[in-house]
This record gives sequence, structure tokens and C-alpha cells, in this order.
Amino acid sequence: MGLGWMGDERSDAGLRGRDLIGLGGLLAGCVVVGLVVGLLVDDAADSAPVGVLIGIGLGILAGAVGFVVKVRAALRG
Repeated sequence: MGLGWMGDERSDAGLRGRDLIGLGGLLAGCVVVGLVVGLLVDDAADSAPVGVLIGIGLGILAGAVGFVVKVRAALRG
């Protein structure tokens, strides 16, 4: 006799703590990589804040896309 609310039938679909930590690392990593690439572009082209701002923007965009892809894959199974 099982307790339905305790979830006798556990599903592996969904996000667990380690998955959420990985998603946070993905977001932070994309922003940091964008920042570093932007700094390198600024240094090479002598275009002070432009490269950093574009790099951070692209890092945020890449992180968001990666986040959505990983969450959808985790929720599918």
C-alpha cells in the first residue's frame, strides 16, 4: 500500500539540484566568456566599452538560449 502523495512512482524527468547548479554555471559561464571576448576585442581594436557591452549582450543571449534548450530537454525526459 503506497502513499500517492509521497510519489511511489518516481520519474527521472524534471530538474534536480545538480541540474539547477549546472544551469547557473551555464548562464554565468556564457556571460564571463562574452565579457572576456569583449575585453580582448576592445584591447585589439581600441574601442573601450563597445566590445565589452556587445560581448556581455551576446553572452546573455547565448546563456538564455542554452538555458531554454537544457530545460526543455530535461522536462521532456
